[in-house]
Amino acid sequence: MSVRVRFAPSPTGYLHIGNARACLINYLFALKHQGDLILRIDDTDKERSLKEYEDAIFKDLEWLGISWSKTFRQSERFDRYNAVIEELKKLGHLYPCFETPEELDFKRKRQLARKEPPIYDRASLSLTIEQKEAYIKEGRTPHWRFKLKDGQISWKDLVRGDVHFQASTLSDPVLIRGDGVLLYSLASVIDDVDTNITHIIRGEDHVTNTATQIQIFEALGYDVSKLTFAHTTLLTDASGQGFSKRLGSLSLGNLRSDGINPMAINSLLARLGTSLPVEPLFSLKELSDGFDLSTFSRTPPKFDVKELELLNQKMLHLLSFEDVKEQLPSWCTKELWDVLKSDLHHLQDINAWENIVCGELQEFIFTEDQKTYLAEALIFLPKSPWDNTTWKNWTDAIKASTGKKGRELFMPLRLALTGREHGPEMKELLVFIGYEKVLKRLKDASE
Repeated sequence: MSVRVRFAPSPTGYLHIGNARACLINYLFALKHQGDLILRIDDTDKERSLKEYEDAIFKDLEWLGISWSKTFRQSERFDRYNAVIEELKKLGHLYPCFETPEELDFKRKRQLARKEPPIYDRASLSLTIEQKEAYIKEGRTPHWRFKLKDGQISWKDLVRGDVHFQASTLSDPVLIRGDGVLLYSLASVIDDVDTNITHIIRGEDHVTNTATQIQIFEALGYDVSKLTFAHTTLLTDASGQGFSKRLGSLSLGNLRSDGINPMAINSLLARLGTSLPVEPLFSLKELSDGFDLSTFSRTPPKFDVKELELLNQKMLHLLSFEDVKEQLPSWCTKELWDVLKSDLHHLQDINAWENIVCGELQEFIFTEDQKTYLAEALIFLPKSPWDNTTWKNWTDAIKASTGKKGRELFMPLRLALTGREHGPEMKELLVFIGYEKVLKRLKDASE
């Protein structure tokens, strides 16, 4: 059977960098094995699921270069879920429970006080028909739990190795809430069966879910040996805190607006938490070739936006004019791009150079000594045409006349001609500014 994985975001907020990592890991695994990625929209939470967020999911993933072979929404599959629920009830796998949240909380606290594991005591299994009817007359609606079988639950995890749970240490999971809402654990299993998922790759916060879901798979008559599981550590921010869609933590939309190259994000996320070095790569295919779940560490990786910025800058400096020409302003030629790109942190930073190369500078305040120096520099300004030797010839002449060197020699000239203390080498930039603008800027600065 060919590899088939899935990414299942809920449209209750914008995708953040942690979501992107989860999807990317699945996509690179599928790409390496010539498999498929299924995009499942987990929109059963009707109150919080918004089309705005769903549209943003598609836009963000496409921006990262991630593609998928099929999309579906859980909200369109309630008939299928309900049919499975009825079958599980008939087979005795689901049973109704009538405890209120307050009663369950009291039980948990009492168990903890006794230093007992807070596991549901299955009290509802001993209720008589009359007791159940009495609860219903009170206005209680049951929540439904899945009855776990005794014994060991085991699987070989592609990240964690051999994993074992004793079913007796786990609570029977609630699969249907008292208000009738179907929960993730059951809907997800049904979807995985129906879409022939072969590998379930997700965060380590789902390890216990996997233990209970294995028994749900089996209750549906599914051969669990067809499934392979992998649980990766969760990404945190630089301070060790988790990410949240509700807080808008490092959303992909914001990173896109900030001018971050999507392959910088991919290059960093694919290697964070692995034994492989982070390096700028320019295609998902190249990333997938070196992708291996066995390289993932059990230590939670930290995402530092400063590291992303540095990687983005490195990648930008490696891009050719052909790579970015569709995104560049019309005034930026190939030759000018090769000069300016070394100074850029984000692609849109190039817009700040339009006035420096093509227009007028904002007035810069110079001291009287600097004005005197710039007036003398003007005397030695070479006539055009200019080339890459012009700057050196000019500054050599100024140095010989004034005796200035180093910062005193170069900085006033850079400020007068660009308005900036830093930038590309002046020997290259001077040619693009041109004789007429340099002449005017020196005159204006020395007056």
